[in-house]
Amino acid sequence: MKRAIKILSILISGIFFGQVTIGKTVPSNQSANATVSIEFGNETGGTKGVVLPWVTSATDVTTPVPGTLIFDSADQKVKYGTAITANATTITGWTDLSSGAYSPIVANIPDNNLENTTAKALIGGDPSTDGTSGILVLGDTDKAMILPRVNAYTDIVNPSAGMLVYVTGTTPHQLAFFNGREWSFWTK
Repeated sequence: MKRAIKILSILISGIFFGQVTIGKTVPSNQSANATVSIEFGNETGGTKGVVLPWVTSATDVTTPVPGTLIFDSADQKVKYGTAITANATTITGWTDLSSGAYSPIVANIPDNNLENTTAKALIGGDPSTDGTSGILVLGDTDKAMILPRVNAYTDIVNPSAGMLVYVTGTTPHQLAFFNGREWSFWTK
């Protein structure tokens, strides 16, 4: 009976205090950060990034919402969906996050495999009411995502087109995007 109560307690606490971590090898002695939906990797020293979804063209993305990140294989660019008005539910345009970068010598083309266009992973939302399209949807309205952190973008051997990392070994810290040929940086 005691064992059943312990297991039930663990399962219930996971529902109320859920936080997803991927690739984190250093255990934390602190309780989970209540403001984070998903965390990739350790605090520093990583050598991996997140590869954004490849699309044949930004115009082919159905019902994108503000904040959507993609790798547009038509022009080999990392793009971010933006809206003009606050609290908009659809985007009004795409911002090029790899602006100024040379295009790859050999274009990165997505494979021709069929995909399930309704597939998605929803973290922190209600699947019965959330209609947001996307591969990975963070449904929390009050939580953030912690990107993979690296000391230097050069620590990543053979990065893939569409890769995104947060570089901590620079001043100021910056986001780095790889288009298949070179890195672009977004610094505040």
